[in-house]
Amino acid sequence: MRTDLHRHPTDALTRIRNLGILAHVDAGKTTTTERILYVTGATYKRGEVHDGTTVTDFDSQERDRGITIFAAAVSCDWAGHRINLIDTPGHVDFADEVERALRVLDGAIAVFDGVAGVEPQSESVWRQADRHQVPRIAFVNKLDRAGADLDDAVRSIRERLRVTPLVVQLPIGREDGFTGVVDLLRMRSLVWADGETFEEGPVPDDLRAEAERRRRVLEETVAELHPDALEEFCAHSTLSATTLAAALRDLTRTGDGLVVLCGSAYRNRGIEPLLDAAVAYLPSPLDVPAVRGVRDGVPQERAADPAAPFAALVFKVNSTATGRLTYLRVYSGTIRKGGVVLDTGARRTERIGRILRVQADRHTEVDSAVAGDIVAVVGLKAARTGATLCVPDAPLVLEPPSVADPVVSVAVEPRRGTDSERLTSALARLVEEDPSLAIRTDSETGQTVLSGMGELHLEVAVEKIRRAHGLEVNVGRPQVAYRETVVRGVSGLLYRHVKQDGGAGQYAHVVLDVEPLVATTPDPADGPGSGNGGGNGSGDGGARDFAFGSTVVGGRVPKEYVRAVEAGCRDALAEGPLGGHPVIGLRVNLADGATHPKDSSELAFRTAGRLALREALRASEMVLLEPVVEVTVTVPDDAVGGVLGDLAARRGRVSGSTTRAGTVVVTATVPLAELFGYATRLRSRTQGRGTFTTRATGYSPVPSAVSSG
Repeated sequence: MRTDLHRHPTDALTRIRNLGILAHVDAGKTTTTERILYVTGATYKRGEVHDGTTVTDFDSQERDRGITIFAAAVSCDWAGHRINLIDTPGHVDFADEVERALRVLDGAIAVFDGVAGVEPQSESVWRQADRHQVPRIAFVNKLDRAGADLDDAVRSIRERLRVTPLVVQLPIGREDGFTGVVDLLRMRSLVWADGETFEEGPVPDDLRAEAERRRRVLEETVAELHPDALEEFCAHSTLSATTLAAALRDLTRTGDGLVVLCGSAYRNRGIEPLLDAAVAYLPSPLDVPAVRGVRDGVPQERAADPAAPFAALVFKVNSTATGRLTYLRVYSGTIRKGGVVLDTGARRTERIGRILRVQADRHTEVDSAVAGDIVAVVGLKAARTGATLCVPDAPLVLEPPSVADPVVSVAVEPRRGTDSERLTSALARLVEEDPSLAIRTDSETGQTVLSGMGELHLEVAVEKIRRAHGLEVNVGRPQVAYRETVVRGVSGLLYRHVKQDGGAGQYAHVVLDVEPLVATTPDPADGPGSGNGGGNGSGDGGARDFAFGSTVVGGRVPKEYVRAVEAGCRDALAEGPLGGHPVIGLRVNLADGATHPKDSSELAFRTAGRLALREALRASEMVLLEPVVEVTVTVPDDAVGGVLGDLAARRGRVSGSTTRAGTVVVTATVPLAELFGYATRLRSRTQGRGTFTTRATGYSPVPSAVSSG
């Protein structure tokens, strides 16, 4: 079934779906996206990742490496609905791209490998979607591969993602013999005999008993989760297809259940039912809560209404040869070509030059965009990722996507001294496009330091400088972002700040208690630097990195001075006593203090807080922390011994291993600093047959022998 691609501003909002494709690297996200575009008629040739002909992996590095690096937006029509799709990266180093995409999506399709099931990065992106409360359906892909098993994949979904799977299809055939599926809702078969179109028919006789059993299991599971379905099930001992579909839609949107479909994107089998499910179960812009923002310090909601005041969020900026593209999710109102918008962060107005419907690296110009749209605009000079654009007479500030703190750094310098200014400009443009990159100048060496989320992330950034800007650069050895924390604190540390230099003086007297904060290990899904115990590169501390309290009685220190002491303590977290690294995982209590009737001020108490905490940290027992990752290595069973020995040499702790069809999957926790160059070493040890993936798990103490070395 195909429909022509139409512009859709006049379409009802109920017929729009803003969806993302989420998965572990190599699970088949990009191939699934390509088949969706092909089946819907948006493209007329099937793109292949291995041929470098895909629509969404259009960047030269993506085609060279065979992976998705940058989130790409595409649009298509299906069954009278406009589907805006974002194909997201699956590699852990580009998790920030996924974070920015999830911030503007209404729903998602999670793709799983039919052989491997839930893989490490699948779990990470799932937790990211949980935090954003994005409804999802699942597509178990690659059922044509040897060893593929839908039931095993569903079991891993239930156990690792802690969600109730609602399997609505039964595969017809296994591995090479996989030809189609049984639709358990309408009890029919869908067979892709020629790989192009499907033929609908009755359930095969040899699968009828199994299909009826699975339909019964589906009805019982749905009845347990959905009140209306339970009422019908109790009355009739069965559920109609209409009731079942309505219940599946509700359970998907509340997150109480996960609709699971299956197929083989590469073989073009199962894509049409997947599109039908996306339209039927995933929400439109009207089905999600109204976007919330702040206006003049007061929380405010904006409904997804084309007639409401315009408000949009910038979620991606891309510099191209033809100009600067700013990607927007329009949450309310209407924007037209030539219109004036207010950037509430920069507090400046800008004019919209052109509005583009995006098809990866190709664009179609449109005159307007309405609530629910995802478009790119040309003409904005200063808007950054996370900026809110709105009409000048109805300002609103929307919450920007969160940005993870970098964990790996390299020094970069131009090979020719005359290229210094060009390199500075190129680096600034990189950071503008990718906020998870950071640039600083080392105060000791004067070197320019580029920081990012991993070794591959930095490799891609440096290669982009070479290809896009024609610059040759020298790159130093990667360095990880260390942190410091308190093991044993101090109590009753007294500090007086007294300064007299003519005129009004400064006086502040504080007494601090410092102790370790109990929760210093982040949720593995958050990753290092998430603000959930993983540290904060800016030194301001996340909610669980730093806690401050006051037990001062009798008004000895006024409340405004208590807040100033807290601000001073946060200032002191930027540099610890061991090596000048940010400090995380400590609790500070202001136990006592004193003021001067004339010389006390907020500045004096902020200074006292900063200097007192620095002194307290020097008196405390501190430990150095390093980022660690969970490594999943897949190797042939005859190479396991060498791989385990190599992991041990890299200070890895093996946590488990499983055997699967002649290969062994080893899971270990390894310090990030020990993984530099691991890809080359693994290939040499396994004759190119070994692969590995990583997932950030937080920070752990550096062994004394390592830190002293």
